[in-house]
Parts: sequence; structure tokens; C-alpha cells
Amino acid sequence: MPADSTTAACYSCSQTALLPDLPPRESVAVDENWRVAHAFGTGLLGWLVLVPRRHVTTIAELTAQEAAALGGWQVRLSQALTEVTGCSKTYLAQFSEAPGFSHLHFHLVPRPAELDPQLRGPGVFALLGNPAHPEPDTEAMDEVARRLRVSLLGHP
Repeated sequence: MPADSTTAACYSCSQTALLPDLPPRESVAVDENWRVAHAFGTGLLGWLVLVPRRHVTTIAELTAQEAAALGGWQVRLSQALTEVTGCSKTYLAQFSEAPGFSHLHFHLVPRPAELDPQLRGPGVFALLGNPAHPEPDTEAMDEVARRLRVSLLGHP
């Protein structure tokens, strides 16, 4: 996607522009409308973001094709997270409000059975950007990305 003044400073767009040279954690799965990446800055391995490949900032801006694929992605990702991480359930959230991250994105968070009750529900966001809950190393994120890709696509 060519950068313009709107997308030049957008992290999601800058990463999507690097396809297919992204590491597995930044390109868990990709189609013509969506890219799946492992979230960074989170203390929870398997926390994903589902990002439109086109620069949009609200759900209302999605095309009919993007919108039609959205629900399928969310269900398939939840199924893959359950298979790969063994999580009890997955959380789905969308805010796109953090400075520099207004590009529409959906968080798909695997909630482990043993997760502290204070970190359940909206409390899970305490694991994002919190030095007390350090990010997994890139090798671990790449490995879970590869396993998710196999679960989603049947091949690496």
C-alpha cells in the first residue's frame, strides 16, 4: 500500500507495507483485506490483533467485503487460539484509541484458565504495556504465530 500523509505515520500501515518480509509474529495470517499479528507490549503469549490492510479508523469505514470477512476471521482466530494455547475462552475488543494506533484493529486475547481473576474481562488490559508483565521474547511469539498459521491454514 503506498504511503500518503494519512498512512505515513500509521504503525499498522507501515507494517502491512512490508509484506511479505515480516516475521511470523507480524504476519500470522493474511488475506486481501486483513492481516493478523501478535500484539507487542503484552505479557500474554498469543494476544493477537486483527488489522485491516487498508487504512481505516472506524468500523463504519469498512467495505462490504471487509465487513463480510470480519466475523469469519474472529471465529477462526478464536478457534485457533483455543487449539494452540489451550485457553478457556477468547476475549474480543476494539478501541483503536491509543496515540499512534488509531488504525482500526481488534484484539483477540486468549484467556488462560489460570489467569488471575483480577486480570479477567477488561482487567486483561493491565497486561498490555505493563513492565510488571513483560512481553514474551520474539522467538516465542514467532513460534506461536507459526502454530496458529498451521491451525488456520493447515500448513506453515
